Amino acid sequence: MRGALLNGIPTPLSARSAKLLASGLVLGSAATGAVALSAAPAQAAPAAPAAPARAAAATSAKISAARKARQKARAKKAVRYAYAQIGDPYRYGASGPGSWDCSGLARASWKKAGVKLPRVTTAQYRAVKKKVSWKGAVAGDLLFFYGGKSHVGIYVGHGYMIHAPSSGQRVKKVKLGGYYKRHFAGGVRPGY
Repeated sequence: MRGALLNGIPTPLSARSAKLLASGLVLGSAATGAVALSAAPAQAAPAAPAAPARAAAATSAKISAARKARQKARAKKAVRYAYAQIGDPYRYGASGPGSWDCSGLARASWKKAGVKLPRVTTAQYRAVKKKVSWKGAVAGDLLFFYGGKSHVGIYVGHGYMIHAPSSGQRVKKVKLGGYYKRHFAGGVRPGY
């Protein structure tokens, strides 16, 4: 047992009570003579060094930069693959090689870059966590159109996308004008 002063009177304390006292809780006597705990006046905690916090933030930024660089490299591969498919015919439900539908082309392009995507447009949109806006799109992003996100194209930068449009047409690169902007339903950035 250890001792402490309680209202100026030396009092024995158990090891647990001594720890409580050291942690900022003090013992006080109640009217019945029983011992009660009450909070000690708040003391300023010693300031934690800021250097570890800055180091953690810098490490986090480096990791984030590395992830961004890896995603950008993957996007470049996906765009390169999409460019190679220009001129191939559209065929409903096709996933290449030789003929494509829109989601099959998007899926195969990203697969070439090492990223697995679901087969259909709505599932592709749901599966990719990183969502992007019309203005925030960068090369490699998948842009979805119409109310049910029933069409997808691969953004290649500078206001253009590559897509497999519809029956009777071929995979092509198109300028994203007013029509596509009006029907834009969302975008995603695979590869993170």
